Amino acid sequence: MSSIGAKNLTYEDYLSLPETKQRYEIIDGVMLMAPGPTPAHQWFMQKIFINLINYVTERDLGVVLVASVDLLVDREPLRTRQPDVLYLSAERTGVKGLSDIMGIQVLESSPDLVVEVLSPGNSRRDIEDKLADYKRIAVRECWLVSPEAETVEILRLSIDAAVTTAIFGVDDTLSSEIFDDFTLPIREIFG
Repeated sequence: MSSIGAKNLTYEDYLSLPETKQRYEIIDGVMLMAPGPTPAHQWFMQKIFINLINYVTERDLGVVLVASVDLLVDREPLRTRQPDVLYLSAERTGVKGLSDIMGIQVLESSPDLVVEVLSPGNSRRDIEDKLADYKRIAVRECWLVSPEAETVEILRLSIDAAVTTAIFGVDDTLSSEIFDDFTLPIREIFG
């Protein structure tokens, strides 16, 4: 990621920025621009999103959103993240549909689930930093999707830890503690 714009961007500065389709995160007030996702990255995101949105919508469980959506981690110093996919449960956040998110510029509700599709440029440190931020805002679960290994690692998050509960390969079917009966054949993501 490369740094752009003003250093020490405040929350008020952030709110005055124009809407953009470019992916970025703000880390300690510095806006970091990421290169655009590859078509394959978009494919993996889309496969997961479609399966989750169908499941969540059919059961009226909340809202599933796909990047780029800003998720507030801290106001001071300003820190945001843009997970590839996120799920806000109606039970936990009160977010049930469009009327609950209309006009919101940044999400301040903690998602139950975030999905990160790994890119070749992601370092272990990048992932650890994201997980630390997700733990801090009480995200319950993170899926790390590795196109290179063709795996999905499920991590249960708490303030103190990120614990791997399962790693699913291409011949496996993903299940999650977040959802009672959601399943997703891993081959469907990578195939």
